[in-house]
Amino acid sequence: MSVAPPPWIARQRDRLLAQRGHAWLLHGPAGLGQYALGLELARAWLCDAPTPQGACGQCPSCHAIDVRTHADLCVLMPETGALELGWPLSEKAQADIDDKKRKASREIRVEAMRDAVEFAQRTSSRGRGKVVLVYPAEQMNHVTANALLKTLEEPAGDVRFVLATEAAHELLPTIRSRCLAHAMAWPEPQQARQWLTGQGVAQEAAEAWLRAAGGRPHEALSLAQSGRSPAAWALLPKAVARGDASALAGLDGPQAVQVLQKLCHDLLAQHLGAAPRFFAPADLPPAPALSALTRWSRALVQHARTADHPFNAALMLDALVAQAHQAINSGPRGGLAAPER
Repeated sequence: MSVAPPPWIARQRDRLLAQRGHAWLLHGPAGLGQYALGLELARAWLCDAPTPQGACGQCPSCHAIDVRTHADLCVLMPETGALELGWPLSEKAQADIDDKKRKASREIRVEAMRDAVEFAQRTSSRGRGKVVLVYPAEQMNHVTANALLKTLEEPAGDVRFVLATEAAHELLPTIRSRCLAHAMAWPEPQQARQWLTGQGVAQEAAEAWLRAAGGRPHEALSLAQSGRSPAAWALLPKAVARGDASALAGLDGPQAVQVLQKLCHDLLAQHLGAAPRFFAPADLPPAPALSALTRWSRALVQHARTADHPFNAALMLDALVAQAHQAINSGPRGGLAAPER
């Protein structure tokens, strides 16, 4: 039986189900539940006994989605995401990965999109229409997005699309213009805390992880399940300021860059007299010169664009922390060198 979604996701689902449209673009910052909302819409559209409050959760259609075998649902993800969330890959893709011919892709591959386009043109197996869920949609490159474009513009009569994204600005304008846009709603803090404790997170830890996630509950849950402790998170800013790369141990490139961007954000806020968002004020080192922080911020934006590349992970973390150490300890005239990889 399906697990009930968080209340703020359920409210958005009910509102969207009451509207008409063949393609929705769910957008907003990471950690607000775009994937969860997209899947809720797919469940309701394909359910054998739907209600205004979504799918029944008990029919064969709902069960087929739960076990990832629904014939009328196509989920398009990067292969890394599909493996993590239990969605099957095509036989050829799975065989290539199993035989170590290549690694799982971090992008939505054009071959998978072509399969989805062919899926959209077939007749529904269960008679309730078909759904294509794309997440995260920004992981389509231009070739992949263009393969979707015509089908999105002129879909078969019984197919619906949900594109869920954490970076709508990275999508092609032609993709965005063919969808009804929905900005993800932020939950009330108390509601988010209650949901986290319902997921098994201790109340004090829920508060700490919500701060670390900037108030985004799905990201907070991921942090709570990451194996780190709130105490380790609190110690991280001053450890980085000392140049201690072990503070980022266990993180991959994109995760490390994201953590450093949070730290940089809070130091900028502190410098300008605003409240930090991700760390408690007492956990932050003294704010350095504004010029050093802005240069560091720009450098982190550049690193975010290439953090997925197969660099040596340990060397990359060392370089990122060395750069952070230099920025945080820069005086008013301190420079900021680019790290070596």
